[in-house]
Amino acid sequence: MNKKTLVIGASENPNRYSNIAIKRLREKGIDVVAFAKRNGKVEDVTIETELLNFKNVDTVTLYLSARNQPEYYQYIIDLKPKRVLFNPGTENPFFEQMLQGSNIAFERACTLVLLSIGAY
Repeated sequence: MNKKTLVIGASENPNRYSNIAIKRLREKGIDVVAFAKRNGKVEDVTIETELLNFKNVDTVTLYLSARNQPEYYQYIIDLKPKRVLFNPGTENPFFEQMLQGSNIAFERACTLVLLSIGAY
């Protein structure tokens, strides 16, 4: 089953966790779409700078601190993903409550760890 994933806070910098996550997701054959303030590309994934209406997003994985997330709350909720992953450093109890109220699951978990243990 393909768990199409939207990476928010994507980076072309190979030292950033979002970059590594995109590569690992692609290695696992998972469709990836990405968003950031700066456009770019990570392997075959284009980093978009506009909030596009991506279809069939299973998972949104966040690489933005809680203080940088508010402008994306409604966008993420409107995508109706099955879950949102709060990677370490992105935890946000306020947004978690919003997701819960919208029947969207969330996890405080590292995308890279989930992939490495086969629990993605």
